[in-house]
Amino acid sequence: MRMHLSAASAKLAAALVVLVACGTTSVSSTQPSPSPKEPHRIVSLSPTATEMLFAIDAGPQVVAVDDQSNFPANAPMTKLSGFTPNVEAIVAYHPDLVVASDDTGGIVHAMGLLSIPTLIQPAAANLEVSYSQINQLGEATNHVAEAQALVKKMRAEIAAAVAQIAKPSRPLKVYHELDDTYYSATSKTFIGQVYQLLGLQNIADGATGATSDYPQLSSEYIVSSNPDLIILADTNCCHQNASTVGARPGWSHIAAVRTGEVVGVDDDIASRWGPRVVDFLITVTAHVAQLEQAA
Repeated sequence: MRMHLSAASAKLAAALVVLVACGTTSVSSTQPSPSPKEPHRIVSLSPTATEMLFAIDAGPQVVAVDDQSNFPANAPMTKLSGFTPNVEAIVAYHPDLVVASDDTGGIVHAMGLLSIPTLIQPAAANLEVSYSQINQLGEATNHVAEAQALVKKMRAEIAAAVAQIAKPSRPLKVYHELDDTYYSATSKTFIGQVYQLLGLQNIADGATGATSDYPQLSSEYIVSSNPDLIILADTNCCHQNASTVGARPGWSHIAAVRTGEVVGVDDDIASRWGPRVVDFLITVTAHVAQLEQAA
């Protein structure tokens, strides 16, 4: 599978959130135990967590972020990797809290041996998990009020965007493209929930034999599904756009291609479950509204 890093990060899904401190482990899917003290040297190995930390005003407490944390611009990006964590390189920043999206390479155990708390926040399966992770970071960094305010703002903005969409006369179908080998996302992901909120029918849900929440579809399946809307979350990684999609064999007959509803979105925004998921939803909302007016 040729998957770019943003899409790959979206695939690091798990059911639990793990908080490790001073060599002991507690597991929770909702409310974690707060850190024993307010951290002032946070290392984030998760681009989504980085965005969340800065959005709740915990940015000044962050001393280093991984090489994929490119937002916000003032995040202290380093050569640290969240995919292949190097314990020695992480410890060099003298962290008092490490945040990651997966326990890759046994980072939790390694940090625990050094009495460094580690917070694991996997890819959110839905928006409620995203909100929970924001609040969790608020507790861990002593920014509870800011986290709660951010969640409240996100909920309100999403509700306002969804309210603009009228019920279509027929279900509109969407195809979400993670890369140019046709990996997609089902409704069991935070991406898929965005489409559900807008009343869209996700063609990835009906893929025969799909055993993953991020299945690889075939070109033939996509063409036969005839989606009304195509969302390209591979504009940066794979340089895909309406022209490249239209040039694919058989794709010129797809409704979305014929009506110009092939929409390129920023790979990072569409693959991260942090505050900018609102921007992603609003972008999609505008095109859904156009489709409904045309219908």
